[in-house]
Amino acid sequence: MPVDIIARKTSESRPVWLVTSEGFDKLPLPDGTAAWARANGFTGQAGRVLLMPNREGGIAGALLGVEKADKDGQSRLLAGKLARDLPEGTWHIEGDVADADLLALAFLMGGYSFDRYRSKAENARKVLVLPEGAEEAEIRRIFAGVALARDLINTPANDMGPEALEEAARKLATAHGAEIAVTAGQELLDRNFPMIHAVGRAGAQAPRLIDITWGSDDHPKVTLVGKGVCFDTGGLDIKPASGMLLMKKDMGGAANVLGLAHMIMDARLPVRLRVLIPAVENAISGNAFRPGDILKSRKGVTVEIGNTDAEGRLVLADALALADEEAPEFLIDMATLTGAARVALGPDLPPFYTDDDGVAGALAEAARTAADPVWRMPLWEPYEKKLSSRVADINNVTSDGFAGSVTAALFLKRFVEKARIWSHFDIFGWTPVEKPAAPVGGEAQAIRALYHLMKQRFPAA
Repeated sequence: MPVDIIARKTSESRPVWLVTSEGFDKLPLPDGTAAWARANGFTGQAGRVLLMPNREGGIAGALLGVEKADKDGQSRLLAGKLARDLPEGTWHIEGDVADADLLALAFLMGGYSFDRYRSKAENARKVLVLPEGAEEAEIRRIFAGVALARDLINTPANDMGPEALEEAARKLATAHGAEIAVTAGQELLDRNFPMIHAVGRAGAQAPRLIDITWGSDDHPKVTLVGKGVCFDTGGLDIKPASGMLLMKKDMGGAANVLGLAHMIMDARLPVRLRVLIPAVENAISGNAFRPGDILKSRKGVTVEIGNTDAEGRLVLADALALADEEAPEFLIDMATLTGAARVALGPDLPPFYTDDDGVAGALAEAARTAADPVWRMPLWEPYEKKLSSRVADINNVTSDGFAGSVTAALFLKRFVEKARIWSHFDIFGWTPVEKPAAPVGGEAQAIRALYHLMKQRFPAA
């Protein structure tokens, strides 16, 4: 569904009024519009689009209901419905807009479609005139990061294995003049990334660690680590068929950090950015790692494998250990890590973990501003003993199954010591039910909020 934004209104542009039930009669609507709306049962219902006819039987304009129906900020993304429900053509918003950037971004996000595998894609072109005060470059920058994350997640594993994920990272690095290095196969062992190698060695494509660097060494170090498990069978602790249906999205952490990296680099924020992606497939073969194996990590911590389906934390641990060695100012990891996070908070509200109360508060505010919800969860240290092992330093899972997202975060915390600020995001990376600004499919979660936070902490000159 091709959608776009333009800076100036044209003579062909048709109006859209934003309507609530309270303000319906106060808007300067054309004669007969209110009667037409009432006759069609339109009362400003959130997300409903009603076309208005002209005297010739054509379309004079449209109404968008923006009655606040929730408290999570999604009502501020209702303009995404315009991209799907309006006919083709150019449209503009009549009247004042509270957040011009967010409205235009919602329009683009709502019009996103993944057509790579369709023999015939929809060609209807819908264009929104930017409301007054909107920053076109910023809107396009953020949408490009969102679309990149969605595209990568939506691509099936037969076309998005470790090699393709590396190629996507190389393309992004080249576009922004960043440096990229890749450590793959046996070289992972030679360079001390044993857990990345162990998890990915059964895959048809060699496991690898992708390492992107950008910006001046004089700037604060910001490092993003993304889980890049391109498909997760569960390994020898194999998932049931139903559990594998969405496992192409298990590289959603990698997709999201690449989307966030694009925003940061395109905005030229004054940071020394590093992006680390352990890219593997958790496959089943004669050389797959096994339950009961004991793996030595890059940090030297030994890990007993209680379950091969808890592989994401293993590859992240090696990558986090590398990131931590240079003591970054801000270390963020993102991963589609636990089903427990979905049980606790559902698919739309990603939990995050940090010891820094100031960052947690700033991130919560950034999430509200960006209409990109997140929720802080506790790093409850008494639960760390649940990860104890009789034969190694730590087990990769607990034995009781409780607090799975918390204990996964505590596992990762063992591999971070020097970073000034560390934050872990246990995202879902998927929209299971259509929302105004998001079709069903791969999703960018938390990165718009994180980008907003980065702009505040490291403002561009």
